[in-house]
Amino acid sequence: MDFPTYCKEFQALIARVDAGEVEALADAIERTYRAGRFIFLIGNGGSGANASHLCEDLAKGTLTDFERQKRMKVLSLTDNTPYVLALANDLGYESIFVEQLRNLAAAGDLLIAISGSGNSPNVLRAVEWANAHGLATFGITGYDGGRLRALAQAGLHVPCFNMGTVEAVHGVVFHYLVDVLRERLRE
Repeated sequence: MDFPTYCKEFQALIARVDAGEVEALADAIERTYRAGRFIFLIGNGGSGANASHLCEDLAKGTLTDFERQKRMKVLSLTDNTPYVLALANDLGYESIFVEQLRNLAAAGDLLIAISGSGNSPNVLRAVEWANAHGLATFGITGYDGGRLRALAQAGLHVPCFNMGTVEAVHGVVFHYLVDVLRERLRE
């Protein structure tokens, strides 16, 4: 495939993303922000990198007044490498997110779980815990959505079986979210 063909297929895929799902995620983030609650992001591999990137963008990129504007409480659970490694070593990789949530999360917080396949055991376990403890859960998926699509209370699905393309579409959506939330949160 040449680059123009790739771009044409990418554009067609973005057009298939449900705008209502994108707006529902923006609404969930805004609602959590206005309630003064925490937003947690999780994912593995490229989805973990997207979680870190979205965390940074939400925390900084939504600000228009660095001195007076209320700050978004957002944390990517992929970023504390020593803690993640200790949990993986002592309890197993499937526990790296749920154990952090047990330390940090409370009812009313929002968990955004990113998984291209929708089947990452550590992500699913965290969403199960979050659902049982009063957090709002939002699954960001690709492929056929896997188990995450049904498990999360709400979601955004990219109907594609190419992981790199799924992650790239997620990135486009995330940058849109930051732009729209910056306008919504302007105080």
